[in-house]
This record gives sequence, structure tokens and C-alpha cells, in this order.
Amino acid sequence: MFKIEIIAVARIKKGPHADLANEYIRRIRWPLDIHEIETRSTAAGQAQIEEEQKILKSLKSDAVKIALDERGQTLSSSEFAQILGDYRDNSAGTIQFIIGGADGLTPEIRDKTQKQVSFGRQTWPHLLARIMLLEQIYRAQQILSGHPYHRE
Repeated sequence: MFKIEIIAVARIKKGPHADLANEYIRRIRWPLDIHEIETRSTAAGQAQIEEEQKILKSLKSDAVKIALDERGQTLSSSEFAQILGDYRDNSAGTIQFIIGGADGLTPEIRDKTQKQVSFGRQTWPHLLARIMLLEQIYRAQQILSGHPYHRE
């Protein structure tokens, strides 16, 4: 069964980020789980090491893993939808999207992914990147169902 998991560093606290994320989560009909990774370390570099360990423990060997990374491929919404549709239609099972913290993802995590996707060359706060990912998942769902949500 096709399922999407988002592994994301940081917990969204109550407020506008949570409200917007919940709105998209409500709209997405595909099975969706979000695993929030929290770290205790605040020392430079230590947080990223702790994040790496927790992310690696969350990865499933049989899942398709897609990292959100500034070095990744920039896709149009239609291209993003096509990728999800191909994975869905070819019985990919679970797709895990990975969003790192302030220092990004380590090379070890990126090496375990099948694809790396970027939302552009700008730097985005990881909480906003999560909302953007949720919106693109929703948009892909709408594109793949033939809904006129997306306009080209």
C-alpha cells in the first residue's frame, strides 16, 4: 500500500505553522505519517550528529527515501507529481521524505536516499520547508487525480 512518511527535525508548536501544516494534512487523502525528530544538543555540529543518528534509525530499508536538500533537483509541481505517481503506481510502498535541521542533512543520510529534491537555491527554515512539502504532496495528489487545482 502506498504511504508517505515525513521525517522532520523539530516539532511544530501551536501557532500559524501548525495551523497551516494541519490544513494540508487534513486535505491529503493518501496515508501520511509525520515523525518529528528532536535533539537536545545545541553545540555547533553536535545537533547535526544527533539528528543524523535519529534520522538513520527512522529510515526503513524497503522505503523509497527522498531528501529535501539544497543540492537536490529542482522540480516543477507536475514533475514532482509524476515522481510520486510513478512510485505509487509501481508499488513503491512507503516514500520517506527527510527534512534536516538548521545545518541540513549529513552526507551519510543523503547517500541513503534515492532522490534529492530542492525547493530552490534559497535557504528555507525547516518548519517552512515542511509546510511547502505538505503543499506539494497535496498538489501532486490533485494533479494525479485530474483535478484542475494545478494550472500550467
